[in-house]
Amino acid sequence: MITRRLALAGSAGLALSPLAAPFIARASAPEVANVRFSLDWAFQGPQSVFLLAEQRGHFREAGLNVTIDRGAGSADTVSRVASGAYDIGFGDINAMIQFNADPANRGKELIAFFVLFDASPLAVMTLRRTGIAKPKDLEGRRLGAPVTDGGRQMFPAFAKFAGIDLGKITWVTMTPQLREPMLARGEVDAITGFITSGVLSLKGIGVAEQDIVIMRYREAGVPNYGSAIYCRAEYAQRNPNTVRAFARAMTRGIRDAIADPRASIAALRARDNLINAEIELERLMLAHRELTLTDHVKANGLSSVDMARMKASIDVVVEVYNLGSTPAPETIYTDRFLPPREERMPPALGA
Repeated sequence: MITRRLALAGSAGLALSPLAAPFIARASAPEVANVRFSLDWAFQGPQSVFLLAEQRGHFREAGLNVTIDRGAGSADTVSRVASGAYDIGFGDINAMIQFNADPANRGKELIAFFVLFDASPLAVMTLRRTGIAKPKDLEGRRLGAPVTDGGRQMFPAFAKFAGIDLGKITWVTMTPQLREPMLARGEVDAITGFITSGVLSLKGIGVAEQDIVIMRYREAGVPNYGSAIYCRAEYAQRNPNTVRAFARAMTRGIRDAIADPRASIAALRARDNLINAEIELERLMLAHRELTLTDHVKANGLSSVDMARMKASIDVVVEVYNLGSTPAPETIYTDRFLPPREERMPPALGA
């Protein structure tokens, strides 16, 4: 007969059994979410903030197993995420707005949940020897860029705000790799693109920094935001804890990268040891100073989006691309997955 005392002893023995322990451990282990994450471009200085978050274990501590892949341009990243090939992406929010505004994509909309670049990186870049000193001087000149370049796509908005006659602009199309060399050789008079790409690429082929003239779209009044982290709207609805954990982990990673830029580049070099560390550090610092750490962000925290400005940005994109509908700002960006404001306040920029 099994007495109550024996039954209790047996239960205690089972609880302490080495065979039972693994089952108990597995049952109580936290669930890890796998996330496929696509960057907008190659592994460069600005993209190193994501690698630093990975290296320092911020994703792991948030219960995420994140696979980070390089991208092939912001428009391609939108397609990757919209198709479900990737869960989360990082890229120019204007390409995302364009996708959402297309009636053909109804039901497949994306939603940004963290805006990293509070300022737009879009600019026209030229050399002092061309005599181009202000936007109006571009009339009658040759501008070079790939057809898919964000700066070229958004140039009509820049032209509108800067008072440029689009009919007096001649476009020269080339591959991304030839854009800066063709400007340096005088085959075009100016180029469009991200300042983080154009300026550093020109310096990389021997152009002195003091010889580069930069005309930023935002200085002409174009209100658009820069790059953001986004996912499919339905993915966010099904996986709110995953999106929230990703936003928190990246907040930590971005703050780390601001406080210690060299550590961020070290994480980049661990992924690609062929990079020019000094060039990529300079590229990262340019992104920190001009795109991320705006006065607004310093006062209000990372990803503190002004929804009135977001609406103005959407209106510009809809007008430039002659789109059939105007998405509501709340369908483009949400702050509901962000950590508290005090956790998003940026530290002082490190050396």
